[in-house]
Amino acid sequence: MAAAGVRRYDPERRQRIIDAAIRVVGAKGIAGLSHRSVAAEADVPLGSTTYHFKTLDDLLVAALRQANEAFVVTLPAAPGEDLAESLARLLGELLAADRGRAELEYELYLAALRRPALRPVAAEWCEAVAVALARWTDAVTARALVAVMDGICLQVLLTDAEYDESYARDILGRVLRGA
Repeated sequence: MAAAGVRRYDPERRQRIIDAAIRVVGAKGIAGLSHRSVAAEADVPLGSTTYHFKTLDDLLVAALRQANEAFVVTLPAAPGEDLAESLARLLGELLAADRGRAELEYELYLAALRRPALRPVAAEWCEAVAVALARWTDAVTARALVAVMDGICLQVLLTDAEYDESYARDILGRVLRGA
């Protein structure tokens, strides 16, 4: 046992706190997030959460960044493949794989509406996807595709509707044909 006042070396602690924050938001929503709830979930002293993340916004930024990094866009292998079909299939896979995870990621993403500290991270995600899509189309159309894909995902998540891949393919194709 360590002597009082001696810190135990724990290089994984910061990451455990971020992971715990994601679990707390997943279970209780952003309203349920506090340094205390995260410390309990991570099984770390309360002071550890405030040491690594001075504010809850700092913690949410780290959680959103991690969620963004976990999102891997699997685009067609080469320009010339049917981009609308590929993107519609990707959305279906994302929504079917783990709907709870998709809801969590959108909750973190939309938290930027009320928490300005999150806006740059949300913007980074939009920009990264648009840049990836610009390989197949122009920059303006790529941004429009990001907006349409977000809209389709939000409609499915907010209405508990079944994802309609043919609808998504048609709408995405319309955006691409307008390019």
